Amino acid sequence: MDEMTEGGRGGGLLAALAARRRFGMKPGLDSITRLCSALGDPQNAFPAIHVAGTDGKGAVCAMLDAALNASGLAAGRYTSPHLVRLAERFFVRGSPASDETLARLAARVEAAVETIPGEETTFFEALTAVAFLLYAETRPDYAILETGLGGRLDATNICKSSICAITRIGLDHCDWLGDTVAKIAAEKAGIIKEGVPVVLGANSAEVREIVAEAAARKRAPFVYAPDAAREDEIPQGFPLGGRFNRENAVTAIATLKTLAKADPRIDAAKAVDGLRATVWPGRFHRAGRFIVDGAHNPPAAAALAESLPADGRVELIAGFCEDKDVRKVLQTLAPRVSRAFAVAIRNPRTMSAAKLAETMRAEGIAAEPCATLEEALERTAGPTLVCGSLFLAGEALVALGAYPWSAAGAPD
Repeated sequence: MDEMTEGGRGGGLLAALAARRRFGMKPGLDSITRLCSALGDPQNAFPAIHVAGTDGKGAVCAMLDAALNASGLAAGRYTSPHLVRLAERFFVRGSPASDETLARLAARVEAAVETIPGEETTFFEALTAVAFLLYAETRPDYAILETGLGGRLDATNICKSSICAITRIGLDHCDWLGDTVAKIAAEKAGIIKEGVPVVLGANSAEVREIVAEAAARKRAPFVYAPDAAREDEIPQGFPLGGRFNRENAVTAIATLKTLAKADPRIDAAKAVDGLRATVWPGRFHRAGRFIVDGAHNPPAAAALAESLPADGRVELIAGFCEDKDVRKVLQTLAPRVSRAFAVAIRNPRTMSAAKLAETMRAEGIAAEPCATLEEALERTAGPTLVCGSLFLAGEALVALGAYPWSAAGAPD
């Protein structure tokens, strides 16, 4: 689920929700169902586009958001985690929701929690309830909802979806979702609803078979994105870098085409052209000589390595949470790295800079620990990759002056 759960100030927003973090991850729908019932079931007040996957699901959400808004519809978007400000998770008509609006809705969520005896609502459940209230209030034509963890038991899975999309699936969160790609695929396919179309992005034959069978059981039309859309349909000027984002764009285009067949308000060609307006920072984000990417698991690292410039190696600044497969990520990146600087990230689960530098050296990377990200940035001299955590990506974008929205209210 969330790699970081810090956020910006927003009146009483985090004061009301921060305590929820102590309950951590709690897959299951009982708690969110009871909470939303106490709030009047806001999740039923708007049509949703529900997106799951191991990597790329947030990017697909951002693309769909840009495309629908560009086509003349009003879209909402709920994603996680955020890079700098909590408000990044909640978009309405192309802009982050205001801290004041979120604080007001969070107060309603907290009041509802108090009416449920013995309930231990998690941070993500509380934020998901805030999102449901926000879109019930603003009534977008579609609210695009990204799952936090898995799919079947994710808090977003009580939504009323009009279409589902599933991006590439790999091994991550194995302690929660299963230790094989097949098990994880089955969990992700749990977002498929009765009769609701599902679009699957490029995946292995094994994953394709599992998702297609899950769709058949729900009598849900199944669309394999590479069969429904082509890479040459991605519009000129598409702003997201990285080979993997071309794949994500194909998934988004297939989803738009499928949705347009059922909704005459959507001009598919105009919507696809709207991908040029996508803003999704911290994912192969170029800022001068720096590439900032939140890759923190082996599949994302492999996609990142494939997308790095072929003409030479890069310097690396990295920070990781202790519970990630750090060695595998480093093994994947090592052939492309000339030297590295290890930093800690602002998360209680961070790996120390000293331990990370030692791990880097064990994988054949010349590495030194740095006390701060700023020190690491200053010590680099050439093309540099910053990765290992979305939290680190956000911090780097602010430091480099490349954060696209106001950083007011960013964490200390």
